[in-house]
This record gives sequence, C-alpha cells and structure tokens, in this order.
Amino acid sequence: MDRFKRLLADRITLLKKEDPTLAGTPLYTLLAKDLLGGAYKVAYAKYKLKGTDLGKLVSVNGNMLFENKGEVTIGDHTKIWSRIERTKIFVGKSGVLEIGKNTFINGAHISASTRVSIGDHVNIAPYTIIIDDDFHDVNAHDAPGTKAPITIEDNVWIATRAIILKGVRIGEGSIVASGAVVTKDVAPYTLVGGVPAIPIKKLKP
Repeated sequence: MDRFKRLLADRITLLKKEDPTLAGTPLYTLLAKDLLGGAYKVAYAKYKLKGTDLGKLVSVNGNMLFENKGEVTIGDHTKIWSRIERTKIFVGKSGVLEIGKNTFINGAHISASTRVSIGDHVNIAPYTIIIDDDFHDVNAHDAPGTKAPITIEDNVWIATRAIILKGVRIGEGSIVASGAVVTKDVAPYTLVGGVPAIPIKKLKP
C-alpha cells in the first residue's frame, strides 16, 4: 500500500510538472483526466497503427503520419508522440520496422525500405531522422540508391536533430548527441557527436 501511494504521488507530481496549470486541480479530477487521457491514447494507437503487430498499451499522442506497406511490430508500453514536431513513419513494400518495449519516440522521421530495428527502452527526440535508403545513386540520380538495415539496440538515447543513416548499428546504452550524423557503427555505451559522428567518450554500463 505504501508503494502504491508513493507511485501515485510521483505520478501526480509528474503531471503537475508537465502542466503547471493543473496545480490547483482536485486529486480525483486529476487522476480521472489522466486515466481517460491514457485510455484515449491507447485507443488512438489501435486506430492509427491498424494493420501492425501491436503490443500491450502502445499509445499515440498527436497526429502522427503513418504509411505502412510492409511489416511493423511495436512492443508493449511504447509511446509514439508528436509534441514539438510531428512523427512521420514510412515503411516500404519490402520494409520491416521493429520497435521494442517501453520505447519513446517523439517527433522523429523514420523510413524503412529494408529493415529498421529499434530496441527496448530507447528514447528518440524530435527532428531525428532514421533512414535506411539513399533512394538515389550519387553518380546517376535517376538510378536507385543503396539500402542497408539499421539496428538501434536497447537503452539508446538519440538527441534532437540527429541523423541515422543506412547500414549502421548503434550499440546498447549509447547516446547520439544533438545534430550528429551517424554513418558508422557506434560501440555500446559510447557518446558520439559531430558530422560525421565520432566517439566522444565511453559511458558507464
């Protein structure tokens, strides 16, 4: 019971922090609005992401753009939001998008022509671009470009305006700094930044 009260208090504190106008709202009104809002986001996810393999309590907040001609799997408790920027997800005819559990995507652009795999407990910030296809050849612009799968392992944080390009693997526990352009694999528990992204320092597991 004490643990439940602590969790409840933490949730109320978080809600008031996210929206200071709720400071004077009665407790039961606040909790009712929170429960109804959560239920709506889960129901909206089922509508917006229809035709995909959805886990439990996947939620969508905001008017994301979603075009799926391939295969999409999304794990339990993952959140896809469109606050600050609209999330845009495109999966091509032969594309596969896999998103793990408890992952938070907010305002990112993801394009999967081959395969994009995103692990568990990953945070992806607004204006991030993840794209596994060049679409056009460098030497012949009317010819198809090169494609290669992207893998983002568990517990990765990708900061705002980062760009993740084809064929890279971002290792577990890594951080991609704001504005970085990732063209090569990132070792686990490594902070990378720059254009192109290079290792800045090792992180503690």
